[in-house]
Amino acid sequence: MLYFALVFALLALILFWQSARQRMKAGLPGGRIIYTDTRAWGALEKPLYEPELGLTGKPDYLVQQEGRIIPVEVKSGRAPAAPYDSHIFQVAAYCLLVERTMNTRPPYAILHYDDRDFAVDYTPELEDALLDALADLRRDEMRREVPRSHEEPRRCARCGYRQECEQRLI
Repeated sequence: MLYFALVFALLALILFWQSARQRMKAGLPGGRIIYTDTRAWGALEKPLYEPELGLTGKPDYLVQQEGRIIPVEVKSGRAPAAPYDSHIFQVAAYCLLVERTMNTRPPYAILHYDDRDFAVDYTPELEDALLDALADLRRDEMRREVPRSHEEPRRCARCGYRQECEQRLI
């Protein structure tokens, strides 16, 4: 009987170790996972939606930690020297969606890359910049012509509007 208890205890330790290793690999902080948008964990969650702004998003994870909810976005590839603005605005949008749909303001979000994590503080200044960017997007949606906003041929080549764009680079 003691032998079986030791085997089960060892098995439990191995499973806890494996779980902790997978959590670290995914860039998740300690806490309870309350939302996930990865197919590996079963059925996909419903997107977060804020009707007033017309904003929808599906963070990779939401982790509940000490009464706070932390959005986590997993990016493939190596980390840049600093997070790209588009990635910062993406996790800021998740913070806004969490605040508006779950009535709790995340203090920060996590951007996880293969080799590094970044914590992005969800400050009032970042929220204001996000709301300004959303207002600009809504305004641009109503315009008939919007000038090209980049000079990157690779980005232009992957654009979904490339065939219709009179300003395409290639």
